[in-house]
Amino acid sequence: MSLSTPLTLHKPLVVVMVGLPARGKTYIARKLGWYLNWLGYEAQVFNVGNYRRDRFGAQVPASFFDPENQEGVASRKQAALAALQDMLAWLRAEGQIGIYDATNSTHDRRALVRDQCERAGATVLFVETICDDPAIIESNIRQTKLSAPDYVGIDPDQAIADFRSRIAHYERAYEPIDEPDVSMIKLREVDQQVLTQRLNGYVEGRIAHFVMNLRITPRPIWLTRHGESAANVAEVVGTDMPLTARGAAYGDALRGFLDAQALPDVSIWTSTLQRSIQTGAKLGRDTLPLKVLDEIDAGICDGMSYAQIAEQMPGEYARRKEDKLSYRYPRGESYEDVIGRLDPVIIELERQRNPVLVVGHQAILRALYGYLTGHPRAEVPHLEIPMHTVIALTPRAYGCEEERHVLGPEVRGPAPAR
Repeated sequence: MSLSTPLTLHKPLVVVMVGLPARGKTYIARKLGWYLNWLGYEAQVFNVGNYRRDRFGAQVPASFFDPENQEGVASRKQAALAALQDMLAWLRAEGQIGIYDATNSTHDRRALVRDQCERAGATVLFVETICDDPAIIESNIRQTKLSAPDYVGIDPDQAIADFRSRIAHYERAYEPIDEPDVSMIKLREVDQQVLTQRLNGYVEGRIAHFVMNLRITPRPIWLTRHGESAANVAEVVGTDMPLTARGAAYGDALRGFLDAQALPDVSIWTSTLQRSIQTGAKLGRDTLPLKVLDEIDAGICDGMSYAQIAEQMPGEYARRKEDKLSYRYPRGESYEDVIGRLDPVIIELERQRNPVLVVGHQAILRALYGYLTGHPRAEVPHLEIPMHTVIALTPRAYGCEEERHVLGPEVRGPAPAR
């Protein structure tokens, strides 16, 4: 079995989101889907809101969500069942973990979903988000719902008023999870308290660990490679060579970029390799060197150019070209190995409330960027992470905002690109 074959599960798993609007459900569902795919599982989010918009339009009035509006109730149930049936069909065909993103706000609705999933042979895990903090709810309304598909082109004040009316309708009918026999993760005030019940096995435990560390408040994450090093000039793989003069100048430019952000509390993480540490030292701030951020281990190929590898080890060169994700350098690492060791970094990134700058290396940043932007795992080894460039990412409920800031001259590095 190829290392790029998805990880196996004894039976399919359905993660059922539960909670009132503006409590972070869609953000958590999307992040969880990206994370599970990044790890190697076949996971997919089925958002009932998308099905409702496809069938009844994006801009329906708040009264559509009134629990006493029988036509609205029937329409919303139609969308929910369509999403559920599509998810179960996908699980039967190819999937492993379906994430069912909806309010699922009553005992009856959750019983229906659970019954159909279990009849289809799937295990069910409920994830409920409960939040009564007005500040968090207001932030969620303004930061996420105003950019949601339902409110495109709508005046912000009108959108906020409409969405508050929608929430009020849901609040009238909402029934928190109190079923004693379900597998459940309950998140209170987003991340202040976590209750788990009847978790089954490794994957559900891992999901619990992930969601309990998520912070839904938007904050920037900056990714950048170290400045140009002597290895870039020599076009060789790996090694631990120092910065060139151009690389040191990039460190100065990076400090100017940070100063311009005017954010006092920025966490800066580097690897333990000198080209990353030297770049971080230029920033005039405390940095945290982490061994786990060291570049992919090229094994016996360390210090060689790709031309030398092709000439001296043509079989290795061909195997790497054929399957870059799972190819492991002799006595070294593969991209899959890198993803595995970066798992704790992802958890720590998600825990942060302040901005984070990661001064890293190409393979490392490809893996981090792939997760943060939801790229398929197979694309990770081919993502473009240019040197002397800051990639600014801001995670949000409906995607990840990205900006790229070029701060210095392009650097060739080893060819072909890693």
